[in-house]
Amino acid sequence: PQRTYIFTFLLSSRVFIHPHELLAKVGQLCIKQKQQLETGTEAEKAKLKSFAAKIIQLLKEWTETFPYDFQDEKSMKELKEIAHRITQCDEENGTVKKIISQMTQNLLMALSARSQYQEIKEKFRQPATDKGTILKTKPQSTQKDILSVCCDPLILAQQLTYVELERVSNIYPEDLMQIVSHMDSLDNHKCRGDVTKTYNLEAYDNWFNCLSMLVATEICRVVKKKQRTRMVEFFIDVARECFNIGNFNSMMAIISGMNLSPVARLKKTWSKVKTAKFDVLEHHMDPSSNFCNYRTALQGAAQRSQTANSNREKIVIPVFNLFIKDIYFLHKIHTNRLPNGQINFKKFWEISRQIHDFLTWKQVECPFEKDKKIQSYLLTAPIYSEEALFIASFESEGPENHMEKDSWKTLR
Repeated sequence: PQRTYIFTFLLSSRVFIHPHELLAKVGQLCIKQKQQLETGTEAEKAKLKSFAAKIIQLLKEWTETFPYDFQDEKSMKELKEIAHRITQCDEENGTVKKIISQMTQNLLMALSARSQYQEIKEKFRQPATDKGTILKTKPQSTQKDILSVCCDPLILAQQLTYVELERVSNIYPEDLMQIVSHMDSLDNHKCRGDVTKTYNLEAYDNWFNCLSMLVATEICRVVKKKQRTRMVEFFIDVARECFNIGNFNSMMAIISGMNLSPVARLKKTWSKVKTAKFDVLEHHMDPSSNFCNYRTALQGAAQRSQTANSNREKIVIPVFNLFIKDIYFLHKIHTNRLPNGQINFKKFWEISRQIHDFLTWKQVECPFEKDKKIQSYLLTAPIYSEEALFIASFESEGPENHMEKDSWKTLR
């Protein structure tokens, strides 16, 4: 079969059967075929070689695309046994042995790289909740903000893209398949490693929320209106640069941060902002007609990526929670099985097509150099909690109506 078929089959099979059980079935098939074709005639020998080549193709693609399926001993033992049998099918020619040993080596390297990542747990940043320190407004000169670290919107957009690609590289196809298999695993069995798999998705989602809150914090904690206006305009420019790069996830996180109530209510600040650029961004991310404008822009970026000559033009980072919702929606509206009991392969073909696109985009090598100072600020700068954001917001521009006055009273 074609690669796309093998990918779809291996990806969706885990909804119905454990990968190690599927591998065991392949092993049984090898024994059966070997017994049938071991009569020794030339025609049978040729058939056996052809069969061996196909099994090698399957194993090669399986170990490359889903190395995590081989992390337990059962699967590894099964893989070694199949490899041993296949090598016997073509003993005079040493190429099979070479291919299998290279394949095993690559698999072990992939597994070791992945287990190292699992050990480095995400450093979840705790939003600052100490009201006291927030209420004592510091003199502007001593307060370190994002502009003191990076005042060029393009450079900040590039550094955000660097973070995004680094995070995305740790998401694997089977992690995304959890969205389907996690919810209604056959006979209530769960795929292995559920916790670590959803952890990768959660860590990436957490980054989006952190970036939104960081944007809101940077704006709300600025005391002077003129400088606050400058901060708002700076983030609008950063979001625009993210859009031009094809980094839609950071762009959406920045817009979300600016739309949070503590920022959105700063009417005096917004009245000084040149909002034409922001309106364009809002238009791109308009949720009406199922984010039709965003999807058009994403499609354009995907087409640019296909014909691109440089890595710079290849970047496509979709809005991750929308990407996840699309897979979830596809899963929800179509059944896993057809009325005749057969597997609804059309459904899984469409899901795997979307996951395959995502995998293509995540493999792009980041063309921007890492700036340690900016990265450190992005990942460790203090973030205010929602409550602290409101306090800082009311400190900057007092409450305007009864509802706000009540909130302010409660907060104090």
